[in-house]
Amino acid sequence: MNTIVENKPATASARSRRRMPTELSIFLVLIGIALIFEAFGWIVRDQSFLMNTQRLVLMILQVSIIGLIAIGVTQVIITTGIDLSSGSVLALSAMVAASLAQSSDFTRAVFPSLTDMPVYVPVIAGLGVGLLAGAINGSIIAITGIPPFIATLGMMVSARGLARFYTEGQPISMLTDSYTAIGRGAMPVIIFLVVAVIFHIALRYTKYGKYTYAIGGNMAAARTSGINVKRHLIIVYSIAGLLAGLAGVVASARAATGQAGMGVSYELDAIAATVIGGTSLVGGVGRISGTVIGALILGVMASGFTFVGVDAYIQDIIKGLIIVIAVVIDQYRNKRKLKR
Repeated sequence: MNTIVENKPATASARSRRRMPTELSIFLVLIGIALIFEAFGWIVRDQSFLMNTQRLVLMILQVSIIGLIAIGVTQVIITTGIDLSSGSVLALSAMVAASLAQSSDFTRAVFPSLTDMPVYVPVIAGLGVGLLAGAINGSIIAITGIPPFIATLGMMVSARGLARFYTEGQPISMLTDSYTAIGRGAMPVIIFLVVAVIFHIALRYTKYGKYTYAIGGNMAAARTSGINVKRHLIIVYSIAGLLAGLAGVVASARAATGQAGMGVSYELDAIAATVIGGTSLVGGVGRISGTVIGALILGVMASGFTFVGVDAYIQDIIKGLIIVIAVVIDQYRNKRKLKR
């Protein structure tokens, strides 16, 4: 009977040696973020650029939605997959959730008995749309064996089309206060950090995480060791879709509207944050803490470039270069590992 082979527990000194490079790299990256922020402050001649609490909160608010998507994308990439549908799923989830969160004030003259839906109804609907889209992605990939790039590309186009078809391209506004409260103040940041902690624990300390890394490290070996690879891939993609749905709920609540054009290129930003955070595109390597740092790096750069006055198109060019450099570094690391 095949069983999963687990390594013997390492000694305390061995564990500390493994942790030190990781902790040191995270510490150095955080210092790098602070230096980048301070450099932007020097450029705009604002000595308090780094210490401006309001600016820091605004920056984290901007990356929280991308960060939610990136947490799901990280788990997909660890399994050697990819998810290009996140931005479109966000838009579809936002449209569905917003349509159920509309205030009845402006229609009560015609329908006096109409009342607002409880806030959990649009939230569950938005999450359900994301979960369903992710499950479809995972099922197509696991059952048919087609490349994740193709499956999620199809979902990206279909979900965007459904988002436009849902209201014939019209935005949805007049949302209830209880729903918009989800995106008010620091709530998006709290949601992002809570989700990050949950999946950090799940990947590092649970069977779910072990299976995810095992599939990414060697799918054939994982299958031989008794892991139901198809079922686990469906779960991983479902979680990615669920988090994209959650990002759609937060985004529509924060903007107090649902629009079919929401989330355009968000999947690329999420992939960028994941890769910059150290997740390997060849699978088997990655951590949620690195993805959070990657999202913060993108947020620092976007915020800094905006204050400096760099054109948005130039920002996209720089972002693309950073992604390419991160992938080249990842490939170089993998080649060094193979030579050892």
